[in-house]
Amino acid sequence: MKFVKIFIVAAIALLSIAAGLAKVMQSPQEIEFLQGLGLSVLLIMVFGAVQVAGGVLLAPKKTRMTGAVLVTLGFALSAMLIFIGGNVVFGLMSLIPAVLAAMIVYQTMGITRKKSPGSVSDDVDPDNSDSDFKSQSHHH
Repeated sequence: MKFVKIFIVAAIALLSIAAGLAKVMQSPQEIEFLQGLGLSVLLIMVFGAVQVAGGVLLAPKKTRMTGAVLVTLGFALSAMLIFIGGNVVFGLMSLIPAVLAAMIVYQTMGITRKKSPGSVSDDVDPDNSDSDFKSQSHHH
């Protein structure tokens, strides 16, 4: 199960970075589509930079929450723009990474809440969430 979680995080991070780079590098298809919806080149590049940043921040556990929120918002905005552009099927397909990124946010929130304030450990194993509790409850 842990491999699946790592794979999803890596895949979503790479998708976000790729989508962002297409905007930052001003891919003709991206620019044409997004300008057709009223976005300026500067706004497209900022949007792309946010997507790249989100993908990069998604990898380390310490910045995963920030990255996951940025990636979720980026994919949701992309899907919305695709729907506005009139491509319903591709818009629906584009919601898949947004939902997966939102699931990463949800999972990361759960891990963050399970950490105790006095915990020495920076990382909590999501598959063994009560391990910190057990180790701290053995006071003699």
